[in-house]
Amino acid sequence: MTIPQAPASLPALTTQQMREVDRIMVEDLHIDLLQMMENAGRALALLAADRFRIRRVVVLAGPGGNGGGGMVAARHLANRGADVTVVLSRPRSNLDAVPQHQAAILSRMDVTISDDPPPAPDVIVDAVIGYSLSGDPRGRSAELIEWANASRAPTLSLDTPSGLNLTSGRVGEPTVRADATMTLALPKQGLFDAPEVVGDLFLADIGVPPSVYAAFGIDLTDPFQAGPVVRIGE
Repeated sequence: MTIPQAPASLPALTTQQMREVDRIMVEDLHIDLLQMMENAGRALALLAADRFRIRRVVVLAGPGGNGGGGMVAARHLANRGADVTVVLSRPRSNLDAVPQHQAAILSRMDVTISDDPPPAPDVIVDAVIGYSLSGDPRGRSAELIEWANASRAPTLSLDTPSGLNLTSGRVGEPTVRADATMTLALPKQGLFDAPEVVGDLFLADIGVPPSVYAAFGIDLTDPFQAGPVVRIGE
């Protein structure tokens, strides 16, 4: 598919503002995390299929919403015939409730959930750490980031390259060096400060109504009139 260009001069959000967007969506509008996650993961799978060969896909998934979105993408890619392996940064028993739900679906579909990444994937989907990052990645998350950076396969990150602070733009040690990043709802400020790890930047619609942004004093024209995924910059 042809990815349309995003409108010029889109506003960018801080991490705290994005947390508030999520809160308003869930608590005030009753648009729950499962719905937003489905929109994000489906858009990510469409972008992956458009930009990369998807015969062998490794999805690196964290325990929260970012990892859940990655697992939704894994499901849609498997539906397209890809050989998908999901590698979790924590045991399934330690996942948040909604990502646990996504992992259970994948198990029923016989999508492989493995402790270690298989060799020689065609593309890596990075969904380890989202905007909840605090400090540098540690433990298994750091190991998976380093594995992705050492691989020859291109990497597509969901919302942010894992390890990047989305408010300050600080590149953590380690941080995924993505070939492309698909961020959600609106761009985050830190993405524009670290192009060397963000790669090509895309924006996906997760169904946030304009009234949510109006609460921040942001008067926004729908950036998704041309399609559910748009490209930011050249």
